[in-house]
Order: sequence, then structure tokens, then C-alpha cells
Amino acid sequence: MNKKVISRILMALAAYGVFVILVVNFYDDSPSNMQWEDREAYNRQFIAKLQLDEFTFEQALEQLGSPDITEAKKINDNRHQVMFYRTQHIKSDGITTQEECTFLLFINGQLKEIGLGSNYTKSW
Repeated sequence: MNKKVISRILMALAAYGVFVILVVNFYDDSPSNMQWEDREAYNRQFIAKLQLDEFTFEQALEQLGSPDITEAKKINDNRHQVMFYRTQHIKSDGITTQEECTFLLFINGQLKEIGLGSNYTKSW
């Protein structure tokens, strides 16, 4: 090979390397930026790995983003927060319902219950 071909290959590799570095450092791959199908799959996979009492409300917001539906109430000195994340598509109507979600119940910031939205009943 001649020097011209080798120099072009090295320039292309250098440009590719710069591109990869920029994507890794500046691309925000958060759930809120995903298409709804991708976000549902991400939510299902992430929630399947959760363990009760080892996941916090703050971690949910950070790693899953804003919930699709949320409810909160203070009972005695306990804070109850229920977050619904869409995990299964039922009807293409542009509205997310509890039946299309998985709920996460936090009491005083700790995850206490996980379940399908259709099985959610207010315990307060």
C-alpha cells in the first residue's frame, strides 16, 4: 500500500475515535429521551431486577425518570408514594392508564411493594 492510502485510513480511524468519545461523553441516554416502546422494555427489565427495601425513591427518579402516574399520601408519620411506570401497551389512545403500568410503592423512601397496575389497591 502506498502512504496516501495508509494516511487516509489513519485519518478515518482518528475521526471515528473522536466521534465515539463525543457520543460517550455527551449523549444523554435517559429513559425520558427514549421512544415509548424502548422505554417500556427498559422499565420492564429494570423493575424485574429490583429488590424490596434495597431501592429508594431517589434512585427510582434517577434511574427510571419521572413516573407516568404518581400518588402520594402521609399517614401518621409515614410517607406513602406510589409511582406507576408504563411496562405494557394495551391500547393506542395516547393515554397511559394504571393497567398499562407496573407500580412501585415506597414508604418513607424505601421500596415496599411492586405489582401490576391493575392489581394496585390503595391501602390507605
